[in-house]
Amino acid sequence: MSKLDFQNAFSLKGETALITGGGSGLGLAMATSFCAAGAQVILVGRREQVVKNAATSLGPNAFAIAHDISECERASELMEKAEEVSGSKPSILVNNAGIHLKKLATETNPSEFEAVIQTHVIAAHSLVQAALPAMLEKQHGSILFMASMTSYIGMPKVVAYSAAKSAYVGMVRTLTSEVAEHGVRVNGIAPGWIQSPMLDQALGNDTVRRQKILSRTPMGKFGEPDDIGLAAVYLCSPAAKFVSGVVLPIDGGASIGF
Repeated sequence: MSKLDFQNAFSLKGETALITGGGSGLGLAMATSFCAAGAQVILVGRREQVVKNAATSLGPNAFAIAHDISECERASELMEKAEEVSGSKPSILVNNAGIHLKKLATETNPSEFEAVIQTHVIAAHSLVQAALPAMLEKQHGSILFMASMTSYIGMPKVVAYSAAKSAYVGMVRTLTSEVAEHGVRVNGIAPGWIQSPMLDQALGNDTVRRQKILSRTPMGKFGEPDDIGLAAVYLCSPAAKFVSGVVLPIDGGASIGF
């Protein structure tokens, strides 16, 4: 591969990425990396000022839309708004938005469980359904799901979250089997424990849980947000043109640690 080809292999120039939960945490980290790789990014979140501030910080190729993805009947409306603000239909969809619930299974009631599934799984499907037609028409696109260590290993007090993130693995595989031949790739990332507001919320002041995580992570440390951003760029770039149906752990070895 020539030097020029290598540089272009990781470029997202000409792509428009819609990132749910894009105003903070890992969503913003991915948006930052996507912008650096040349893409336009559309940050979607419920907190209007948060996504607006984040878009402003990223510059003229970033746009903000205040939207609640759990309102699944409005998924098509979101795609129309995305095209309106950016001038392009999304060619990359990142299903990143989610909510966390830390409770024992015996204390998690059906409505709480349903709320987690609604935000992570049902909403993500509605966005895929709304974004796919344009991708299939162009025979080009990339869909990325943010899975989790709980997709693969058992952890206490996250039964609803684990169920939702495990569902992402099945969605990645099924969607790939349906759309890969039409030029649309579907992959996932399973972040390990990455420094973020979500991690702080999950761990709180639980020192024992924090030490247990670090002790089973071969690298012995938490990851950084740009570890996820750079992996997302790879999976959505021409460098990964023959990669689909993969859920890539970015975890410092935690998923295979002892």
